[in-house]
Amino acid sequence: MSKAQIKVNDNGSFRVSGDVELVDADGNVFPTKPVFTLCRCGMSANMPFCDASHKGKFDSCVRAEKVLDEE
Repeated sequence: MSKAQIKVNDNGSFRVSGDVELVDADGNVFPTKPVFTLCRCGMSANMPFCDASHKGKFDSCVRAEKVLDEE
């Protein structure tokens, strides 16, 4: 079982990879591939998946705060 990873793409989707199950609010499972992208702009005609409708219309570059080791 591989660790799941969600990558926040600049100006685009969430890229999901690894062992993960995607379910709706009622508990129904969405069919997925080993790697898929989720919409975060709300413009996709194929929600919750990204269909690239955001191209040129969505601006968001998110970075995690770097944590320094304290020793």
